[in-house]
Amino acid sequence: MVILFVLIVDQALKVWVKTNLVYGEEIPMIGNWALLHFVENPGMAFGFEFGGEWGKLGLSIFRIVAVIFLSFYLRMLIKSKVPLGFLISAGLILAGAIGNIIDSAFYGILFSESTRYAVAEFMPVGGGYESFLHGRVVDMFHFPLYEGSFPDWFPFWGGQPFEFFRPVFNVADMSITIGV
Repeated sequence: MVILFVLIVDQALKVWVKTNLVYGEEIPMIGNWALLHFVENPGMAFGFEFGGEWGKLGLSIFRIVAVIFLSFYLRMLIKSKVPLGFLISAGLILAGAIGNIIDSAFYGILFSESTRYAVAEFMPVGGGYESFLHGRVVDMFHFPLYEGSFPDWFPFWGGQPFEFFRPVFNVADMSITIGV
């Protein structure tokens, strides 16, 4: 039940963001420190990527294998009658992983390219922006709690701009983090 709930919320919000916001658009949720900010992630956490097209394919296949392993592991946990809290945690991790795989596997086929000038179209006539397993993950939550600059005396980054909490993430990412 937890897995299904997370997947529905995650995918519904991602599809809404992708089809209603242009790339980079922001909607304040709570002042300027809680934003709905549309970006897409071509790789893994923090936008890290493996080498090109083959790296993306390898990452997608790794994720699918990990989800298969987690599914069997969760089934074993259920049969072993582990505490409910542990089952919920494992279910949250699995749901988050599946949610991000759905983006990578299908969004490139199902949607047109997201740009700064037009929202993506669902099932475009000419086809999607990418092939199977090469799509990008939709991210939207941004919490820039503090913006400033490093002090001049600070090693390496002295005088550079600084933002706390910089990452932009989605419901699937939150689910994985909470589960862990």
